[in-house]
Amino acid sequence: MVGNLLNLPPMLTLRQLSLQRGGKPLFDNVSLTVHPGWKVGVAGANGCGKSSLFALLRDEIHADAGDLDRPARWTIAHVAQETPALPTPALEYVLDGDAELRQIEQDLQVAEAAHDGTRQAELHARFDAIDGYSARARAGKLMAGLGFAAERLERPVAEFSGGWRVRLNLARALMCRSDLLLLDEPTNHLDLDAVLWLEQWLRAYPGTLLLISHDRDVLDNVVDHLVHIDQQRVTLYPGNYADFEEQRAARLALQQAAYEKQQREIAHLESFITRFRAKATKARQAQSRMKALERMERIAAAHVDSPFQFQFAPPERLPNPLLTVENVAAGYDGRMVLERVNLTIGSGARIGLLGHNGAGKSTLIKLLAGVLAPLAGRMESGQGLAIGYFAQHQLEQLRPDWSPLRHLQQRDERTSDQDLRNFLGGFGFAGDRALDSVAPFSGGEKARLALALLIWQRPNLLLLDEPTNHLDLEMRHALTLALQDYQGALIVVSHDRHLLRTVTDEFLLVAHGGAQSFNGDLDDYRDWLNAQQRAVRDATSSSASAGNSAVDRREQKRQDAERRQQLAIKRKPLDRQIRTLEQRMDLLHREQNALDATLADPASYDEANKNRLKEWLLRKGQLDQELAALETQWLEAQEAIEALG
Repeated sequence: MVGNLLNLPPMLTLRQLSLQRGGKPLFDNVSLTVHPGWKVGVAGANGCGKSSLFALLRDEIHADAGDLDRPARWTIAHVAQETPALPTPALEYVLDGDAELRQIEQDLQVAEAAHDGTRQAELHARFDAIDGYSARARAGKLMAGLGFAAERLERPVAEFSGGWRVRLNLARALMCRSDLLLLDEPTNHLDLDAVLWLEQWLRAYPGTLLLISHDRDVLDNVVDHLVHIDQQRVTLYPGNYADFEEQRAARLALQQAAYEKQQREIAHLESFITRFRAKATKARQAQSRMKALERMERIAAAHVDSPFQFQFAPPERLPNPLLTVENVAAGYDGRMVLERVNLTIGSGARIGLLGHNGAGKSTLIKLLAGVLAPLAGRMESGQGLAIGYFAQHQLEQLRPDWSPLRHLQQRDERTSDQDLRNFLGGFGFAGDRALDSVAPFSGGEKARLALALLIWQRPNLLLLDEPTNHLDLEMRHALTLALQDYQGALIVVSHDRHLLRTVTDEFLLVAHGGAQSFNGDLDDYRDWLNAQQRAVRDATSSSASAGNSAVDRREQKRQDAERRQQLAIKRKPLDRQIRTLEQRMDLLHREQNALDATLADPASYDEANKNRLKEWLLRKGQLDQELAALETQWLEAQEAIEALG
């Protein structure tokens, strides 16, 4: 038995672990096991210990009690928090993420200088084994997926803004051939296009993933387990975020039922003790019940109330239309970004803006907000138009020495302090927190305050540019509910697809210097993006043959038809193979989820289940291995289809 257990794949394990930071207890006697290849989402309120868990795994801090077992040979990748202003070209900076690749390159230079042919041969063999010859192409593909244009790859890191340096750090972490990838809010500085690309990359990642995210769509589409941190406890749930919500609701319902049953038992025991403890004939029985009360392990009442609760007051006026834009052009320093924009914003408009990074979404928002003057055309405001504009740069405009209450007092000197404090309480600034200076606030707290100041203004046109950045899931949910009931018009740019789906009714596509209505949903937009990428590839591949007038058009059409027929014949067995693989993978995934649920149950590790545990772990390894092989075959078949065109 021991020998077999020693052959099991290495696992990430926390056992009876406790941790305090700054005197605040974060984890109290928690246990957790993460198997290789799992993709685990990490959820919980801000400050619950998610980032501290990552610091533990990176060996930057140490537990106060308990054990953390981390496979010694695992390579751990994470996104650096800061990037110095380096002169290094961006592509080289990303390549630095593969430490072994860089070490081999350095060793090769030494071996070549020493004319050591044997050592050179060894290094070239290892370089080939780690796919070093395609490293630059892979790094370029990573950067393209994260929104970097080809002409920016050789620019020095120092020339990029803070948001783009965050993307560089993310690309560098993805470039690392890691066994364990730790990602803490990786989508915060990404637009929707990059989020969609990152999702696909993470789904194909072969290692173990721990992902902190407040984007429920990302969690639903990527993870197969979810760790929830709450009240110094760590609970592992099988499945994605939607599965977690369902399972947690059932667990809380059971907890509440058990709590209410125990309260009835306690009331009954206390009633008996009160009535009979003074009677000699019942004293022994009363003492017995008192001891039973003392030994009883109390069940806490289930509690899931959100700390955030607010709503938009109805606008004082609601003209229709609110704003009319006719043949407007906009740009910066003489550079045109948008042209011939025509838009009528009615009183009930709920519009989401879509488009590539840099296409002009934020430019359009600034134009509508009056921050950016039009270069041409006409804009006409409805009588009583009141715009509420939210953008990330406004967080930095908060006065660091002022409190949330003082910020709000500056907006409204007539309302009583108590009413202002009640309002701020709905945004998480309750009690003395409303009087604290803003300086030490986190990005999420600043975003909440900026939203509170905007909502207090009672706007009839809301312009929101990435409003969910830095907000946790609870605050995003509260904002979503408030926007659903908002009575004014709304235009929003966001990479949060859940927000876009639930608060907007239509989409506007900003592309090719214009803004046009997009007839479709977010799935259609993903397909549109893929079609755009294919068109770019097709245009590139066909440019060499463009203008070849020697080929007769009729002959060209015949050849094209023949080629399509040949491709259809070649593709048919690949399509059949993909369907077979997907059916088999679906069957194995269902078995895997059931087995994961069993392994997540602490009772599975009892002494009575020792032999069955061995069988479960063996089957778990078989499932993981077969699924990995099937996924490789599936990817190869997909690539073969793409290669056919």
